[in-house]
Amino acid sequence: MEGFMISEMAKRVRDILSMFVLAIFSKVIGTKLYSRRSAPAEPESEANVCLSWRLAVEANNMPGWSTVPLHCLSHVETYMMGGQYEQDVNYIVEQIESYVSQVVLKGDGCDAWILDIDDTCISNLFYYKDKNYGCDPFDPGGFVAWVMKGECPAIPAILGLFTKLVEGGFNVFLLTGRDEQTLAPATIANLHNQGFIGYHRVIFRNQSFKGESAVAFKSEVRKQLVEEGYRIWGNVGDQWTDLQGECLGNRTFKIPNPMYCVP
Repeated sequence: MEGFMISEMAKRVRDILSMFVLAIFSKVIGTKLYSRRSAPAEPESEANVCLSWRLAVEANNMPGWSTVPLHCLSHVETYMMGGQYEQDVNYIVEQIESYVSQVVLKGDGCDAWILDIDDTCISNLFYYKDKNYGCDPFDPGGFVAWVMKGECPAIPAILGLFTKLVEGGFNVFLLTGRDEQTLAPATIANLHNQGFIGYHRVIFRNQSFKGESAVAFKSEVRKQLVEEGYRIWGNVGDQWTDLQGECLGNRTFKIPNPMYCVP
């Protein structure tokens, strides 16, 4: 029995010494016993930073931003030209059409829908391609010259939506901040050439709205339509200022646009 007790004590001493040695070794190499050092976090890639910037823009968490960050030029170009923008617009239009299918029109000629024009109905992508996809500051004179050419292509999914709205019995109003006095003829010709035929009215910014913000201008137009007796079932635009203010309608839908912001 005495020999057994001595043997057990010797074993316990060895275990204690082993733990002590392991603890000392662990302290020397800077790790904790039975723990694993986590791998260092990888630095955020530029693509991820720009993706976060674009998400903040679309969620309206950065109202009034002026230009696309220069380091995001490649990201915006890839988004606009690589197919994702088109896919996003198509997906949004699917949601709009699902909503439209549930609307029961009154049939009295007062069921209305509002569509913005620039980068909602027709695209300025080719103009902004030459402006580094919005990295360059806005050029009012250059943009007017572009509009006067009348070369803005239709955004296919929105043209399809427009046709369904007209054929479905909606009075479609095209509402734009373009100046009526200088840009109306070129804009209307451009719209007709791209297939936007059958709308109820195109409404431009005229002298009575000169100097007003986009929100104030479009709010006042919508308010006038409501006062005329129209029911606005839907409102689609690429800018948050298209979808803010008064008399917005029953539903609003935002089309993506990371190239510029209309304050």
